[in-house]
Amino acid sequence: MTQSLPSLSHLDETGRVRMVDVSAKSDTARCAIAQGRVRLNAAAWRLLSAQANAKGEVLNTARIAGIMAAKRCAELIPLCHTLPLSFVDVDFTPDDATHSITIVSTCRSTHQTGVEMEAMTACSIAALTIYDMCKAADKGIVIEDIHLTFKSGGKSGEWRK
Repeated sequence: MTQSLPSLSHLDETGRVRMVDVSAKSDTARCAIAQGRVRLNAAAWRLLSAQANAKGEVLNTARIAGIMAAKRCAELIPLCHTLPLSFVDVDFTPDDATHSITIVSTCRSTHQTGVEMEAMTACSIAALTIYDMCKAADKGIVIEDIHLTFKSGGKSGEWRK
């Protein structure tokens, strides 16, 4: 038995870009979790940790920005479907030793296609918001390692990194 090679779903058989047709798929419960990290210098870390940033509460602002971004993912990424999200969460774990914040975003929906892009977008925009709010103290902030850690639902089922 031969196994078929993976293909790029956003290209048709001639290589032309297309939006994937999900109309024949059933609605199923779907979940995706993405993770990333933001590293800051010691000065920016102290300001962030003390919540002394002049622009306000950095992490709460980043949380709201990430949630808003997930809800507007289809406006940012050209071939994404507009999804009815039932849940979006963005959480942060600070690490004093490395002056970094791990961001974890979770998205859920019951729909015909997955929420991986929404979770990754939420994580990315939360990280960019932290950068924006802390850049006055550190122009060298590093956003790194944004990736999917979990997805469930649909015909491919559950996947874990």
